Parts: sequence; C-alpha cells; structure tokens
Amino acid sequence: MAASFINIGAVYAGKGDLENALVQFQKALEIKTRVFGSDHPDVAGSFINIGAVYGRKGDHENALVQFQKALEIRTRVFGSDHPDVAGSYQNLAVVYRSQGNHVQTKEMATKAHHIFLKKLGPDHPQTQGLNPFVDEW
Repeated sequence: MAASFINIGAVYAGKGDLENALVQFQKALEIKTRVFGSDHPDVAGSFINIGAVYGRKGDHENALVQFQKALEIRTRVFGSDHPDVAGSYQNLAVVYRSQGNHVQTKEMATKAHHIFLKKLGPDHPQTQGLNPFVDEW
C-alpha cells in the first residue's frame, strides 16, 4: 500500500502538484513507520521524498528537517561510511546551497564526497558529481 502512495506522490510531483505529492508521501511514511518501525531504510526513504517536495516548494527549513531525519536513520542502520549516508549528506548540501550557506554546503558535500570516494572510488558518477560542490567552495 505504501508503494502505491509513493507512486501517486511521484506522479503529482512530476505534474508540479506539490501539495498532493506531499500528502501522498506522508501517507506512505505513516504506513512504513507502522510496518517497519522508525529505524528502517524505507522510512528514511520516505523522509527523503518529503524533503525533496519541501525543497521544490522552497521550504528549505522543512526540507532540512526531513533530510536530517533520513541521515540519522541511515547512520544508525548502515553506519557512518555507507553510500546511503553520503547520499543524505548530499541532499543536505543541495539545500544549504539553495540557502546560500556556503560553510554548511562545503561541509556536507565534503562528507559525502569522502564516503563516495572511499566506498565507490574516484571514477564513480556519485563521486564525480560532487566534485563541483567540493571544488567550488
């Protein structure tokens, strides 16, 4: 059932109907939390979906809250040097950059870059995608 809400939310988001996307993603989060508990990668994924919608709406504070929740879950579940944790740092870097917060952007992008470099290598697209963030700041 949660997957259906995610799919519907993605369709709404794709059409630019961010309010309805948010409603659908929140329904998926409620189901996933009930089924898996609060410390599960799928729950973190729902926080990421919700954070992405807030980011698209320009609500950077709520985006940060959601992405931070995902980071905390992923760190507890996977450990601090997992590529999914790096992805969460990358999400935070994007929001901080949108806010013009160069210090936090560099910090988050650098953390993500180091994890991707260590786990995926220098030629991986995830690692290379962060080079502009790290080099720029």
